[in-house]
Amino acid sequence: MSGEKNEGEAPWKFDGVRVIKGDQLDANTAQTPGMLRQAAVNHARVGAQKIWAGTVRIDANAKTGVHHHGSLESVIFVIRGKARMRWGERLEFVAEAGPGDFIYVPPYVPHQEINADPAEPLECVLVRSDNEAVVVNITDVDPVEKPEEVYWVDPIHKHPHEHGS
Repeated sequence: MSGEKNEGEAPWKFDGVRVIKGDQLDANTAQTPGMLRQAAVNHARVGAQKIWAGTVRIDANAKTGVHHHGSLESVIFVIRGKARMRWGERLEFVAEAGPGDFIYVPPYVPHQEINADPAEPLECVLVRSDNEAVVVNITDVDPVEKPEEVYWVDPIHKHPHEHGS
């Protein structure tokens, strides 16, 4: 192949490999208090059909509420800090991960994400098996480690105390 576009071929120059610079990530994604998610690879940015990838920075001692991500699979790679994951019907299981560790979250698993360090932020790379940000909050499980007040808020999921929805 010469790299030139023939009729019926994909225009590889524009639809081939993409490099997303670390200082060009997009924070226009669903956010949770105490966390900053930034998209690197998604449909809007690069045309990805079956994957979402980006970064997440979790403030010191921050915690999410109990939730799951529907049929999505998630992989978290810890760059810096100390992550604690709680999971199970009653969050009865717990594991911690540090720099260089991977965390796999299967579909429908109730879990809580926690920065286990009271003083330092947790920085991770996050990859999901689809572009849709599926989050199902679970309100009938009392988290062992209570979040301050964490709601999944984006243009579709409004804050519960927001009026006019």
